[in-house]
Amino acid sequence: MEIVFATHNKNKVYEVQFLVPKHIKILSLEDIGCFEEIPETADTLEGNAKIKADFVTKKYKLPCFADDTGLLVESLNDAPGVLSARYAGEQKNSDDNMNKLLTDLKNKESRKARFETVIALNLNGEQILFEGVAFGEITVLKNGTKGFGYDPIFKPKGYDKTFAELPITIKNTISHRGKAMKKLLDYLNNL
Repeated sequence: MEIVFATHNKNKVYEVQFLVPKHIKILSLEDIGCFEEIPETADTLEGNAKIKADFVTKKYKLPCFADDTGLLVESLNDAPGVLSARYAGEQKNSDDNMNKLLTDLKNKESRKARFETVIALNLNGEQILFEGVAFGEITVLKNGTKGFGYDPIFKPKGYDKTFAELPITIKNTISHRGKAMKKLLDYLNNL
């Protein structure tokens, strides 16, 4: 089975390929010749995941899944949320986003946060949603070189290391995206 992961983020594709059994081949947007940026205009993670999956299904007529992920920080009223990738501006720079978040948290007592992922799967004329959540806290300093996005400042609950310090095999079992992908793969395996 071949299925398109509607993302230009090579880090996401890399992480997901670790989770997928060999009989499922993940195609990136580049693999299908899609180089345009798919607009994320919804005000929810679910809405953005649906937009991206629908774009690929309509334009390329291929089975597809898309995700949208947000980091929700309790003391910032769940910001950056749906704007996580653009928290510090349209340039979508991870370092800028982390620096802005760390600055915004300087005088906050609580550093509790959670990552939420919603995956929209378009397959056989149906759309199914899968969700995953990872609870944790925002660290004071960036730690680790693995992962991407906010990984160097997110320490998952029950661990003393950030996502960026953990091996991908551990991160994939406890992360928001890993949990949502497990649900998607369970669904595909039961078809």
